[in-house]
Amino acid sequence: MKKATMLGLVAILMTLMLAACGNNNGSSNTAATNNAGTSEENTAAASNSLEKIKSAGKIVIGTEGTYPPFTYHDASGELTGFDVEIAREVAKRLGVEAQFEEAPWDSLLAGIDAGRFDSVFNEVSIRDDRKEKYDFSDPYISSGAVLIVREDNTDIKSLADLKGKKAAQSLTSNLADIARENGAEIVAIEGFQQAIDLLNSNRADATINDNLSFLDLKKQKPDLALKVVAEAEDASQSGGVFAKNQPELVEAVNKALADMHSDGTYATISEKYFGKDVSK
Repeated sequence: MKKATMLGLVAILMTLMLAACGNNNGSSNTAATNNAGTSEENTAAASNSLEKIKSAGKIVIGTEGTYPPFTYHDASGELTGFDVEIAREVAKRLGVEAQFEEAPWDSLLAGIDAGRFDSVFNEVSIRDDRKEKYDFSDPYISSGAVLIVREDNTDIKSLADLKGKKAAQSLTSNLADIARENGAEIVAIEGFQQAIDLLNSNRADATINDNLSFLDLKKQKPDLALKVVAEAEDASQSGGVFAKNQPELVEAVNKALADMHSDGTYATISEKYFGKDVSK
């Protein structure tokens, strides 16, 4: 009888212990689930760049500052230009300040990779290979590329004539790709003005560059001994660039751009720099 009683007590104790363990595991699982949910919410909140920008009260924008009339410094030293004004207006409509950070062309997209910039507004052509790594806003400008040489140059009359010639180009630009495709030797530059300087000093034979930039240059310096000898077939469209998977931010920027078209703000900025609507 005593032995049976002992065995019964042991059985009861084992049952109670198992029940307690089951309750503890349930509590741990519930806590883990709650923590996981909180972690997911935090990750989602952290990934929403629009909210981070609004919380900071500013959007950091990468741009060259050496590419008139898109992004350059005026006589007073102030950063200005078509892209700069478009970006400032977009920031205003997001309810934040535009903070511009200047960098050479070839390091602008790397600045997004490194988290230095929230966006880049710098005549970045929207291309499929770039869209694999970055998100783009809707296009805010459309412009063709032209082949520019010195006025006394009689050897280069078409893109095909670039074979074996030196073309001054930013290494990672789509314009450099056009030059390479036509057999040119690339002379690396950091911006449009450097390309013009290399042409004038006979250190480059040609440059493929934006037609609107060249028209602005000739307007500022009508005696400049350079000429356009050919045009690329297709006009390229440029947009603001963002890190991948930031739909809230891109959507807000697209709405700002659409509203700028609707209320005439875009037309005012475009007329100021080009005398026409350059979004088409």
